[in-house]
Amino acid sequence: MPIEIVCKIKFAEEDAKPKEKEAGDEQSLLGAAQGAAAPRDLATFASTSTLHGLGRACGPGPHGLRRTLWALALLTSLVAFLYQAVGLARGYLTRPHLVALDPAAPAPVAGFPAVTLCNINRFRHSALSDADIFHLANLTGLPPKDRDGHRAAGLRYPEPDMVDILNRTGHQLADMLKSCNFSGHHCSASNFSVVYTRYGKCYTFNADPQSSLPSRAGGMGSGLEIMLDIQQEEYLPIWRETNETSFEAGIRVQIHSQEEPPYIHQLGFGVSPGFQTFVSCQEQRLTYLPQPWGNCRAESELGEPELQGYSAYSVSACRLRCEKEAVLQRCHCRMVHMPGNETICPPNIYIECADHTLDSLSGSSEGPCFCPTPCNLTRYGKEISMVKIPNRGSARYLARKYNRNETYIRENFLVLDVFFEALTSEAMEQRAAYGLSALLGDLGGQMGLFIGASILTLLEILDYIYEISWDRLKRVWRRPKTPLRTSTGGISTLGMQELKEQSPCPSRGCAEGGGASSLLPNHHHPHGPPGSLFEDFAC
Repeated sequence: MPIEIVCKIKFAEEDAKPKEKEAGDEQSLLGAAQGAAAPRDLATFASTSTLHGLGRACGPGPHGLRRTLWALALLTSLVAFLYQAVGLARGYLTRPHLVALDPAAPAPVAGFPAVTLCNINRFRHSALSDADIFHLANLTGLPPKDRDGHRAAGLRYPEPDMVDILNRTGHQLADMLKSCNFSGHHCSASNFSVVYTRYGKCYTFNADPQSSLPSRAGGMGSGLEIMLDIQQEEYLPIWRETNETSFEAGIRVQIHSQEEPPYIHQLGFGVSPGFQTFVSCQEQRLTYLPQPWGNCRAESELGEPELQGYSAYSVSACRLRCEKEAVLQRCHCRMVHMPGNETICPPNIYIECADHTLDSLSGSSEGPCFCPTPCNLTRYGKEISMVKIPNRGSARYLARKYNRNETYIRENFLVLDVFFEALTSEAMEQRAAYGLSALLGDLGGQMGLFIGASILTLLEILDYIYEISWDRLKRVWRRPKTPLRTSTGGISTLGMQELKEQSPCPSRGCAEGGGASSLLPNHHHPHGPPGSLFEDFAC
């Protein structure tokens, strides 16, 4: 009688999941196939890149001498390109500039410049009172005593007013000016404005920027022509030398724009008596570059306030402001020619304060006294020539006309003629010699010459690097965990696949007599509810 043996094997819950895992793996592979493609390797990228030579050096194919030579050629070209690129970048960072000179077309009318003149002698000797001589002793070098011989210890005078002293004792233009003509029209001392400089009381012709006089022609006779008497008999006698003592005779002249205050002690030129001096001018409009190409002072778009006491910024105004700050710091006062409302320095410390100002400002190029050049500037180029006056025929006539002798005429009279050479102006402009567009053009040419690349080629390389980096990051984040085999309740767990692999009869129908009994028909189906963890096997 045949015997049926039914074996029941209980499987752990972990063993019920391999099929689900296999199904999940198939789904994940399908999703990966449908999702993002795998990153390209270097050979694939090199074969499709637009960088010349990269495909032949790193593309697919066998490695040999030919590929090595292509790699060396690519590396050499890359090094040459980088060397040229560094040189171009260094040249661009030096910010080179050039100066372009553009002569302007002749204009029917040109604005005449301001002309400032000062007598080199600061005080008229006949106008000095006893109190003036006492107070100006350190400035003039005259002994501090009156004309009767009284010593300084016995003198008592009120506090001096420096502005009053300069106005009273300075040379008066009405006395010096003998003749005046501008563009063929008569002018007088009323056409001049009083201005104070280091030379004391001075005078400026055409000083008002709102009503500047025009010049309608070029050449002699179309500008300002004046005859002056410098009054040498009024010059101070020299008893001892000071820093303000002058041995010259004549006038100092500065030609400048109306927006710029005179800085005549440094920017003026001398005119000697006994000569007629011709000054041929030409207007020059200068345009400088701001940072980083130059150091000019750019105008502020926010309405930056100008220097105190001046309507516009200029180098002369900036220097006067620096001098004023130095004098205020040392002497707690200001000089007459400095703008402001502070107390004017008394004459007894005038020399000391002036010397301190020159010492503190000499060689100063940084700090509060650094005066940058404005980005837009108008100046006047000069050509000076002279002839001697008077000649023999005119000396006697001038002596009779002005009730002077001929010797006085030769020693005191001078003629100044200031005119435009032509009604044209020169525009001198600083321009950037090597800009960003030129740098990009040169870099593009070097890239095309050595490696045949462009901006899009660089984007290709960056895109490939991004692709590789992102793929490696995803692999690090999604690294799978190794499954562990466990035992439950002392019962050995066995996977379905392992059981099938170990079974001598992989199929349900094994031949009888083959060393194993066949499963009975009533045991082909599992016992228990569907989906349970129990199955019946025939042993």
